[in-house]
Amino acid sequence: MANVFVVQEVVGRNFLPAQEFGKVKVLLPPGNIAFSSGPTMRRLNSALAKYGEEDYLLMAGDPAAIAMAGAVACDRNRGRMKLLKWDRQERRYYVVQCDIFGGSDG
Repeated sequence: MANVFVVQEVVGRNFLPAQEFGKVKVLLPPGNIAFSSGPTMRRLNSALAKYGEEDYLLMAGDPAAIAMAGAVACDRNRGRMKLLKWDRQERRYYVVQCDIFGGSDG
């Protein structure tokens, strides 16, 4: 079963629609992490240790945390990650596939 890794808890935000893609797991608690990158990176490295092709990142929270989580996910999965992007009009998530080495979107 796939995992949906929510980068950071956002108070008041409902991530239940993401369950369509897999088991939702929140990586970081709410709050500013920008000034404590060491502990944050250790936590992300541990939580994303088995990030793979079938998993997703849901980019929510502090932009610094989002950047760190994306870097860790790509490191774990040969430069590739799948993101869930919220569409406000359609009120649903869409998959965005990324390959930092320039491979195809397929």
